Amino acid sequence: MDGNTPHRTSLILVRLIAVTLTAPIVLAAPDAFPQRAASEPLQLEAKIPLGKVIGRIDHMAVDVPRHRLFVAELGNNTVGVVDLGARKVVHRISGLSEPQGVAYVASNDSLYVANGGDGSVRVFHGADYARAGRIDLGEDADNIRVDTPANRLLVGYGNGAIAAIRLPESGRGSDFPLQAHPESFQLDPATSRIFVNLPNARSIAVLDSHTGEQRASWAMKYAANFAMALDHDRRRVLVAFRHPAKFVAFSEETGAAASEVDTCGDADDLFLDRKRNRVYVVCGSGFLDVLMAQEPAYPRLARIPTVSGARTALFVPEIDRLLLGVRARRGNPASIWVYRAVP
Repeated sequence: MDGNTPHRTSLILVRLIAVTLTAPIVLAAPDAFPQRAASEPLQLEAKIPLGKVIGRIDHMAVDVPRHRLFVAELGNNTVGVVDLGARKVVHRISGLSEPQGVAYVASNDSLYVANGGDGSVRVFHGADYARAGRIDLGEDADNIRVDTPANRLLVGYGNGAIAAIRLPESGRGSDFPLQAHPESFQLDPATSRIFVNLPNARSIAVLDSHTGEQRASWAMKYAANFAMALDHDRRRVLVAFRHPAKFVAFSEETGAAASEVDTCGDADDLFLDRKRNRVYVVCGSGFLDVLMAQEPAYPRLARIPTVSGARTALFVPEIDRLLLGVRARRGNPASIWVYRAVP
């Protein structure tokens, strides 16, 4: 438990509720942690220790039916498997090489881990996490997206490419060339487009999702565009920049900036909560920014303090939870902070 949080174990009531996609996991222990304000849109309800994990924590994925969270423990060369109901680590996959992106694919019950150190994508069985294969991409395998309509995975890697991996057999397909290394990228099945952050080229590439051909390239006024999400309702591409710390909503059709607002610094993850019309910006400067998704602007609703360096997270709409990765610091073990979205 965090050194700044009172030890109130005797007050924690763990409520385990059966999970389906339509019946959310209930993790709430409302009095487990003092809240800054009862009205805040994200309420901290649990801190799950990861054990002896050192260094950076990168991206995450979830297997909702099994209540499992997969955590890319980049600095530890491992992936932690967390039981969200029991709030504990139940398994750890070792022998990895700087794991960055993770994805769970329900159709073949497999976990995919992209490794920045050796450029590989490792495959594991979803039930017991036994090794099931390996795809070598070359170098710096990073973000992963599941393209369900096309029955494939897309993996950003190298100096500028997205690799397609066919499902369910995990065979390598075609590459989509890019001008620079891709960071966060998002798929829009409705328009068959892929939007790709290219911070080293200070641009966003727009690709045809069928052919991989580039449809457009949008030059950026600001630098270090790592985090991205799509707002389908308002037809916006949402991007968080680090230099300066800005959030900008772009038109999906033209790439024109429709609105912008100052945000917290060192952003690495960005999520849309469609149910509540909110945007969550996850920042390594030690904050979560909560924005309202509305027309014409995205004003800030709240700024919630976390800890420095905690810049990766996963929002899981099926359970209304934001799961924040917090690296080890000042004698406190690495952990996952569980925030409940309210109301």
